[in-house]
Amino acid sequence: MKIKVLTLFPELFNDFLNTSIIKRCIKEKKVKIQIINFRDYSKQKNKQVDEYIYGGGPGMLLMLQPIVDAIKANKTKNTHVILLSPHGKTYNQIKATELSKKTDILLICGRYEGFDERLNEYVDEIISIGNYVLMGGEIPAMGIIESTVRLLDKSISSKSLSDESFNDDLLDYSSYTAPVNFNGSKVPSVLLSGDHKKILTWRKKDRIDRTKKHRPDLIK
Repeated sequence: MKIKVLTLFPELFNDFLNTSIIKRCIKEKKVKIQIINFRDYSKQKNKQVDEYIYGGGPGMLLMLQPIVDAIKANKTKNTHVILLSPHGKTYNQIKATELSKKTDILLICGRYEGFDERLNEYVDEIISIGNYVLMGGEIPAMGIIESTVRLLDKSISSKSLSDESFNDDLLDYSSYTAPVNFNGSKVPSVLLSGDHKKILTWRKKDRIDRTKKHRPDLIK
């Protein structure tokens, strides 16, 4: 899998790419991640990438030329181009699974007041990670990278993937560790019983109960 990221702040990805599962997957060549500064594609003498907004308004808007040229220079016929923007469809686990099957993804990170609307013509999909505003698209890009790379074959154990949150539109079941009794709060006795059938039944019910309590919007 290849993932390219267009950003004005490549340095934000330094630690991210050198930590934990992402670092291991890069080393094992499960994924190749390239961070590209689209300022390098600006045709302005001072490498400017933003301009005032037509019609007025606060802040500056990213210009089309540097980003479009960066897309064209780094896109192949197999590249799936994603614009990260608040007006995109909200990201979820289903989309993460879908993207993990792509062979080549290009993520575009915004800054300032966002993108010239005409940039939509050059992308395949627009994604938002939630109904809130960040200073840029770098954190959303990291979220998408991590959520897709972890789904690649043998990145993590298949058992961990099958039991986790959002599978079947339910949260994961409650988990406990030592001590059995912590300040009067005890681990459910069924988990100490050794009866795996009863434990499985309890965990299935607990997933439903947790989802109803914490994320009732997921219940169909």
